[in-house]
Amino acid sequence: MADPIVDGGNRSSVSETFSRLREQGKTAFIPFITAGDPDLATTSKALKILDSCGSDVIELGVPYSDPLADGPVIHAAATRALKKGTTLKAVLAMLKEVIPELSCPIVLFTYYNPILKLGVRNFMTNIKQAGVHGLVVPDLPLEETTILRSEASMHSIELVLLTTPTTPTERMKEITKASAGFVYLVSAVGVTGTRSNVNLHVEHLLQEIKQTNLWLLALAYQLQSKRSRLQAGERMV
Repeated sequence: MADPIVDGGNRSSVSETFSRLREQGKTAFIPFITAGDPDLATTSKALKILDSCGSDVIELGVPYSDPLADGPVIHAAATRALKKGTTLKAVLAMLKEVIPELSCPIVLFTYYNPILKLGVRNFMTNIKQAGVHGLVVPDLPLEETTILRSEASMHSIELVLLTTPTTPTERMKEITKASAGFVYLVSAVGVTGTRSNVNLHVEHLLQEIKQTNLWLLALAYQLQSKRSRLQAGERMV
């Protein structure tokens, strides 16, 4: 893993949060919502509610017109948000207002094109000023992250990288070394969507990843039942 970032404010950084939970023998609860669905005022309220309900980290999706990694539910949410006129600038303005009221760190989920359009350095400056702690860019492969990782580090933003069930072991080790905050394990090949349980391949993969001394790991799953969520949590400990 990349060196952890220590936050100077009232909130812990993403890596600090994971380290604390690890010491307590707990798994992290990281809900995801799409900004601007149905509007940014509701998103602001939702962030406060999720924080008060015990979220350890909140992942906030920036709506994008062509979300290749997302399934129909998140895609529909992004479409609704975009129809309401939600922009990256408006999302960051909302976050700048609400983040001081939150106790948990915010990880921004966005595709690379909005970053490229704004410019990597300007983007990092803007999200840092908004109070964001972490960043996930699902359509950027490891080989293309050098500049983004450098700028993220300079702005004390933890850039979270992704791995999948089909990622070769050696490549997984490279991703683990380069990622900051935690490593985002996509639990199934394809777009996001609801699953009924944690499949056996992912269970074996979790054990394999643990052998790389990686313990800051988040499993990306949309599970239908409380039992399935508990099962997933047990596999992470």
